[in-house]
Amino acid sequence: MKTKLYLILALLIAFNVSAQVSTYDAGLDGKFYSKIISEYRAKKYLMEEVIGDIENTVEFNSDALAASTAGELTTLYYKCEKKNLEGLLLGFYGDYWNKEGVVYQGFAFKNLPREEAIEFLSKIEEVLAENKSFLFGDIGNNTIVFKYDDMKIMAWSNYQSFNMRIFWGNFDSEWETTSFNRSKKRFLKKLD
Repeated sequence: MKTKLYLILALLIAFNVSAQVSTYDAGLDGKFYSKIISEYRAKKYLMEEVIGDIENTVEFNSDALAASTAGELTTLYYKCEKKNLEGLLLGFYGDYWNKEGVVYQGFAFKNLPREEAIEFLSKIEEVLAENKSFLFGDIGNNTIVFKYDDMKIMAWSNYQSFNMRIFWGNFDSEWETTSFNRSKKRFLKKLD
């Protein structure tokens, strides 16, 4: 009888101890995970969707610029000199819903060639600057929405800066100001 009691106690303790392990303790938070997965999947996307036909060896570079804190959006720079391609990929990752309300996990890339990427990043910066007094007039409540290509951008202020949500296809990804600024700065630096 005592042996069974000790065995049950040992199992309960083992389950309790192993349940205390978190993916955050292992360094696998959303931001870290998103960057790793984005870099990995971006290479295939670039090969198939951006570079296209490959008759001879084609060299290209891709580099993750920044990931949002939630890990829903990662920006990546790419360049392929042989095919004269350069731009920004927006890597969307996370849950999305279909019209029936079924939740899926998905991953997709939005390609912005060099000039479009510059225009996109500049438009966000300009719209936020133009609407700064309205947004900070009632922090957290005053909201703006605008469109770029097939994306809708929603922005509102917090006490220090802005928060944004990017709606593209079935994705709804948060993009905080720090990640946006880091993406823009690193992207423009790569263009030099």
